[in-house]
Amino acid sequence: MTPTAELDQLTDFFGRYGTALTTGDVAGIARCHTLPGLVVSDSYSFTFSSPAAVALSFLGAAPAYREQRIVAAHARIDDVFSLSAALVLVSVEWEYLDSEGQAVTGERYRYLMRTGNDGPQITTVIAVR
Repeated sequence: MTPTAELDQLTDFFGRYGTALTTGDVAGIARCHTLPGLVVSDSYSFTFSSPAAVALSFLGAAPAYREQRIVAAHARIDDVFSLSAALVLVSVEWEYLDSEGQAVTGERYRYLMRTGNDGPQITTVIAVR
């Protein structure tokens, strides 16, 4: 895959993922993850081994977005580092928009992604500063 095609595929993926996050589509979020999956931050780590576990771990996200009146999330891809034919590490800064059209402070993550026949999926999420 060419770097441009890879970036286009990742941009499409994170567009779907951002929509699923901000609309509370936990089934859609679960489809974006490969299993088993891992989430890591400074204060916690957890794994999930089923689509139901992924969905359960994101149930609290939709109310948090609604509380902040976030209606859209855009992933700005800062860097893509190819690790192998199937694995890439993607640096993303999320840019959020509230219901009044105002920018809301975003978050930064690194995603370890595996690309297979169904396209890219998240294997590991790492929260970064």
